[in-house]
Amino acid sequence: MRFPAALNARTDDDVRDDGQIGSARSANAVAGRSAPASIGLPGGLRFLWTQLITMRTALVLLFLLALAAVPGSLVPQQNISPVMVSMLVRQHPTLAPIYQRVGLFDVYTSPWFSAIYLLLFISLIGCIVPRTGVYLRALRRRPPRTPRHLRRMPAYASTELPGDAPGSAAILERAARQLRARRYRVARNDDGSVSAERGYLREAGNLVFHISLVLLLVGVAVVWLTNFRGDRALVVGGDSFSNDLVQYDDFKAGPLFRQSSLTPFSLKVDSFDVKFETGDVQRGAARQFKAVVTVTDRPGARPRRETLQVNHPLELAGGQKVHLIAWGYAPVVTVKDGDGNVAYSGAVIFLPQDGNFTSAGAIKAPDARPRRLGFEGFFLPSAAVDANGPRSVFPDALNPQLFLNAWSGEPGVETGQPESVYSLNTRGLQQIRNPQKPGQPLRFVLRPGYIQKLPDGQGSIQLDGVQRWVKLQVGDTPGAPIAVAAITFAVLGLCLSLCIRPRRVWVRIRSQQGRSTLEIARLDRAEGRAGLPDDLVAVVRDLDLAAPDPAVRTHHDTTSSQETR
Repeated sequence: MRFPAALNARTDDDVRDDGQIGSARSANAVAGRSAPASIGLPGGLRFLWTQLITMRTALVLLFLLALAAVPGSLVPQQNISPVMVSMLVRQHPTLAPIYQRVGLFDVYTSPWFSAIYLLLFISLIGCIVPRTGVYLRALRRRPPRTPRHLRRMPAYASTELPGDAPGSAAILERAARQLRARRYRVARNDDGSVSAERGYLREAGNLVFHISLVLLLVGVAVVWLTNFRGDRALVVGGDSFSNDLVQYDDFKAGPLFRQSSLTPFSLKVDSFDVKFETGDVQRGAARQFKAVVTVTDRPGARPRRETLQVNHPLELAGGQKVHLIAWGYAPVVTVKDGDGNVAYSGAVIFLPQDGNFTSAGAIKAPDARPRRLGFEGFFLPSAAVDANGPRSVFPDALNPQLFLNAWSGEPGVETGQPESVYSLNTRGLQQIRNPQKPGQPLRFVLRPGYIQKLPDGQGSIQLDGVQRWVKLQVGDTPGAPIAVAAITFAVLGLCLSLCIRPRRVWVRIRSQQGRSTLEIARLDRAEGRAGLPDDLVAVVRDLDLAAPDPAVRTHHDTTSSQETR
């Protein structure tokens, strides 16, 4: 149903607050004229800008950003798992260069992801700024004038006033008070009618939601630019750790990270308690990981003892946190060289390979003389040998054994090139052979307290005991509070946008042929809302006119509702 142009003219102020009618009329006016042959470079740039700052473009860019983030969760990322990236490069020599060329190993820093990110940022700002101006003008404007034909509103109620009813001015004043009590903004018009409007916070919720999206993008950018994360494995009861770059086993940071932002604390792991399920059901499942650490917040400060558990990090000054992320076993060994001197003594970290903590590692004695020594193999906390070979059958150290083979070679020249402490570089080394089985490599098993002598007087190795190690992660994300606050306000804005019902109400007394009729009409500016007729009846009854029940007529034709607005 379409309404006469006169009604639409009377309700122009009713619709201009969202900026849609003006823009639509401008577009129609432009469409009515013949388009110029060429808009030129300035016109083309202006057209691209107007397309970029539309909400449709912002939604498309948001979808593209989510789609572009998918490869980041499917393909190993260089800044998160460089080992996995190296493995993929070795296993797929044809596909890996393509991935590297298009930036799939560094999705979140790739040019195409950054372009989508920045375009979304600009588009959201371009959408928010004009809508904020429109909303502020709407807040200063009076509720719209009463339309001439209230009967054409989607919801309409009328009742005939009795002869002993108060005057029109008194009834309308009472209606204005009732509407103010219902949290409407009320205005009296020149013709004596009452206009009221509520639901201004709905558009405020929309603006808060979109502003929060911008803040979320800012927070994510700050996190990426300034965050850092460093890992360090510490043997329980061993050396302490100082928060310095050279102390980390692995360290990653954003482009704006500065070493001066590191909190100057030190830490030592005093003890580490682990408990496992020993029953038949879920045997070997972890039940408790708890580390007791001694922390010194800054040089010269008094040390304090803290308990560190999984999902319960240690919080330091400046917002930095220490997380307990992994643990394992470190066999304590003593290696003597062919001259009888101790070439190495201490705990060696072995890396877990399965749920029962079958661990792999290497023991290096580069200073052994006359020949340098090296060992590699497996540590089994609860060793068992069956048809599948040696393996660990339980994660706790119930039957610790160290399975090794040995290597020796001429003393090498220090090159200064870093090597992994968890694997043995056998370049320049020869595997020591078993004298009892000619041609076969020497393989042996060590239990705590056992000594294995190497053939030809090359030295010996002894398993002194077993210690545990823990892996700590120190990190900080300075932009995280911004992102969390943005998400909170985005949810709040979305709730306001979905729950608040923007409505307009008009009350008028029409006198005709000696009779007075009270008319009330409502316009729900959000489609699909219920409850209009009941609200109209409630407003009339609140006036307490001792009149019969009002005659309520309502229609929810979408076209008519849109035309009326």
